[in-house]
Amino acid sequence: MATPDHDFDFLVIGSGFGGSVSACRLAEKGYRVGVVEMGKRWTEADFPKTTWRLRRWLWRPGLKLFGFYDMRPFRHVMILCGNAVGGGSITYANTLLSPPERVWQDGSWKGLADWQREMPAHYAEARRMLGVTENRILGDADRMLQKAAQSQGVGDTFYRTDVAVYFGDGPGQPHPDPYFGGEGPPRSSCIGCGGCMVGCRYNAKNTLDKNYLYFAEKRGAQVMAETRVVDIRPLGPGADGRDGYELTVERSTAWLFKQRRTLTARRVVLSGSALGTMDLLLRAKQRGSLPALSERLGCDVRTNAESIVGVRFPGDQHDMSRGIAIGSGIHIDQFTHVEATRYSRGSDVLGLIATLLVNGKGWRRILTWLAAAIRHPIKFARAAWPFGFARQTLIFLVMQTIDATLRMRLRRRWFWPFRRLLCTEGSRIPTNIPQANAFVERAAAELGGIAITSWFEILFDMPMTAHCIGGCVMGADAAHGVIDAQHRAFGYDGLYVVDGSAVGANLGVNPSLTIAALAERAMSFIPAKPAAGPVAKPVAGPVD
Repeated sequence: MATPDHDFDFLVIGSGFGGSVSACRLAEKGYRVGVVEMGKRWTEADFPKTTWRLRRWLWRPGLKLFGFYDMRPFRHVMILCGNAVGGGSITYANTLLSPPERVWQDGSWKGLADWQREMPAHYAEARRMLGVTENRILGDADRMLQKAAQSQGVGDTFYRTDVAVYFGDGPGQPHPDPYFGGEGPPRSSCIGCGGCMVGCRYNAKNTLDKNYLYFAEKRGAQVMAETRVVDIRPLGPGADGRDGYELTVERSTAWLFKQRRTLTARRVVLSGSALGTMDLLLRAKQRGSLPALSERLGCDVRTNAESIVGVRFPGDQHDMSRGIAIGSGIHIDQFTHVEATRYSRGSDVLGLIATLLVNGKGWRRILTWLAAAIRHPIKFARAAWPFGFARQTLIFLVMQTIDATLRMRLRRRWFWPFRRLLCTEGSRIPTNIPQANAFVERAAAELGGIAITSWFEILFDMPMTAHCIGGCVMGADAAHGVIDAQHRAFGYDGLYVVDGSAVGANLGVNPSLTIAALAERAMSFIPAKPAAGPVAKPVAGPVD
């Protein structure tokens, strides 16, 4: 398939749940694989102890912040995402849930495959590779969620989350590889510090660099960290990809001397997250590098219909930081799913955006908020005081399967006319979820806490989401989607999109497991490289 003129058989852009799965399976099939990752490579010793270590936590290379956590504000939504070798797995809450079966009958991918027959096997393989197990550690936050659910008549829906965590025989116990018959890296059991989203410093979290990406590199894949792709161009006279692609890359952490160079590959897999993939492809289409991409590029962007609210308990009577990042969940109704979420003790930066929860819409909500500040100044101040936030706050991550979409385009903004920026367009998505707000307010009253939300919601009518999906969705043809049911981009040969941007419906649960399962399915359509020999997958071993 490849020629000596190409640097790689496949170049994978991004090392998250789509990219790491793709790199692993392609390397197993004998291909020469390169992985281009914008973020840095992290070890347990490198992670910050708290979120106040901004230089190690936040990703803003233009400000010399070289962490792994990014907060990107748009007109319609604040999007939280990760950048690192291992993608969002470095900072995600390790929750791996399957969506309800009805999602396969919704959205752009409806009818494109027999999803309900095909996907269970791919979910099972992803769960095996990621070491998914039921949470064994319940902390104060989980018990508070269960108590609130019981008092409001939905206690029977309480469950422990399925997570990618090694629990072992006891807190902090080292163990040789417990997952892959000794072929994988050694692990240590979880101590329940709540620091999953700040980077696991105890080798207990099953991040992608400990499974899929680990085996990709073991089988010869080359990972290029701190490298950003700025353009993709087809090679050859046909300019349709059949002769391969040339990628222009540069140093992502450099200010002036970006060391720009080119890489070539026979085929390319885009897995740079929904935002990263959309941004790269929209720029390539605009500058004429990939002009034949579907006009649907940037459409059908979803936020998992999320809201982030919570209950704060001022004082020292509880420690909400103990446990794992997301240890339990409930269902308020058939459409609304709530998870108990936490940060490690001292990781209080997000407390800077917390404020008192009030209801309403638009400017009326702002007036209600200001009135609450005047009537209840001490309560208002306690809700917004950042220090002690992680220890005192039960964070509720609320998700719904009710659909709402946005569109993303490149536009010049008045505050930054020098370069086009990725911007949201369309009708506003719901900023708050009434059912969730009512649940939180009742829980706060019953448990003796203060109901809180973010001031982004109050002042800017802007919800927050950690689960941006869509934008390069599947469709029957280029008029209805950007890629086909095998993740191949319409208009080009050998160009694939395998990440959250390919998701064609609102999942209503954390999307990481679905992205991994979709990547497993996408790679199953690519045959082994001729004369590469039999495919050898990592063998599952006993899990303690």
